[in-house]
Amino acid sequence: MITASQVKELREKTGAGMMDCKKVLTETNGDEEKAIELLRERGITKAAKKSDRIAAEGLVEAYITEDGKVGVIVEVNAETDFVAKNEEFRNFVADVAKQIALKNPANVEELLDQESIAEAGKTVREVLTNKIATIGENMSIRRFERFETNNLLESYIHGDGKIAVLVEMENGTKELAKDVCMQIAAARPEFLDKESVPEARLAKEMEILKAQAMNEGKPEAIAEKIVQGRLGKFYSEICLVEQDFVKDPDTKVGKLVADNGAKIIRFARFEKGEGLEKREENFAEEVAKQVKG
Repeated sequence: MITASQVKELREKTGAGMMDCKKVLTETNGDEEKAIELLRERGITKAAKKSDRIAAEGLVEAYITEDGKVGVIVEVNAETDFVAKNEEFRNFVADVAKQIALKNPANVEELLDQESIAEAGKTVREVLTNKIATIGENMSIRRFERFETNNLLESYIHGDGKIAVLVEMENGTKELAKDVCMQIAAARPEFLDKESVPEARLAKEMEILKAQAMNEGKPEAIAEKIVQGRLGKFYSEICLVEQDFVKDPDTKVGKLVADNGAKIIRFARFEKGEGLEKREENFAEEVAKQVKG
């Protein structure tokens, strides 16, 4: 009888998934050394050794259920752009997006602990660990957004998995929603409208704009008025409905949508690797590290 403590101890030593640990312990009648050997033979312990490598490449993916009620975008990272073209990796990312849509995890940690819809009997974490071992690179599920609604949902993927956008819209057409998705991909809005901008962000921008005006030699009273005038440009850059429509710069996105009897409820935009550190090493340094190691 294999105990939970035996499984836990083997997992801590090897970094392998719970199911993999239990399986090899059962096969070796609880012999930990033989179990470790089996894990090594199957390439599963390799995953643990790769966990400290920087994973800033990968894919962003979108998925909308057939009934159109649930939409998801997700980012899964890997170490190299080469892996992003790997069919096994791409299938894994697609499965993760579908998992999120159907099983509604609260966060990444809860997602990892769910039973995989793609591989019965294994958690998503265990499937990920196996992929790391077989593909040979560190990988991680970084983040996701999930919308559930009776409104219109539309998604857009740009650059073969570089940017993913998800939009919820009240009324309107799929064509209009797709245009809005492409706008978000191209113009990078941070917020839906002026009301969505946090007070602290607005206060900081006003402080910067005032300092700029005063540095131009304007008196404080005049600088205050200049700030109000320049806030329009600030909003037009970061607020979706205030942006110029990329297909027709003479029209604001908000007006375009309203003229079509629609309303944007919310959106999410992921760009692969944004905000992640990317390690840059040349070949000579890599070889030197291996020699020293």
